[in-house]
Amino acid sequence: MGILNAVAIAAIAVACTVGAQTMDEQMMDHQNMDHAAHMKMMAESQRQAEVSQRGKDVMPFSLSATTHIFAKGDTGGVQQVVAKVAGDEAQTKLIQQHLKEIQAQFLKGDFSGPTHIHGQSMPGLAELKAAKPGQIAIVYRDIKDGAELTYDTANIKLVAALHKWFDAQLSDHGKDAMEGHAHHKEMKMP
Repeated sequence: MGILNAVAIAAIAVACTVGAQTMDEQMMDHQNMDHAAHMKMMAESQRQAEVSQRGKDVMPFSLSATTHIFAKGDTGGVQQVVAKVAGDEAQTKLIQQHLKEIQAQFLKGDFSGPTHIHGQSMPGLAELKAAKPGQIAIVYRDIKDGAELTYDTANIKLVAALHKWFDAQLSDHGKDAMEGHAHHKEMKMP
């Protein structure tokens, strides 16, 4: 009876392990993927590798050691960058330095960093570049293991541009980015 129970438990464990295949593993399972899905996955993977390589020219921190988090809100959204390893002071300092610099650049209408990393045709970028000074408030804040920028505007077209821009970054940064949740209270333009 003991051997039968051990065999049954082992069989259940194997079945659970096989059934727990992740989405990434399923995506890589070429037997279950049509040609169009395979080509899309390959193009996305190549794009993400190119973006990661160009990101080294602009971002002083390691993309693979950090996570970009994008949370859309009614009046804009919040962009956070945090170190993947809690307490990684070196990455945290680099993140904070970079986000302070890009806040100053963005407030001047200088989006050359994202243009270099993601390309001229990045969704939402043209609208953000065309915004007049003061149309988008951008507030910097240190957070645990990183920093955040809060984007706030009363202009509905710029809100849509920010959301498209966030979506493009989520796609381009792949596994090093994730969608966040909007704060409970929205910032309002003064």
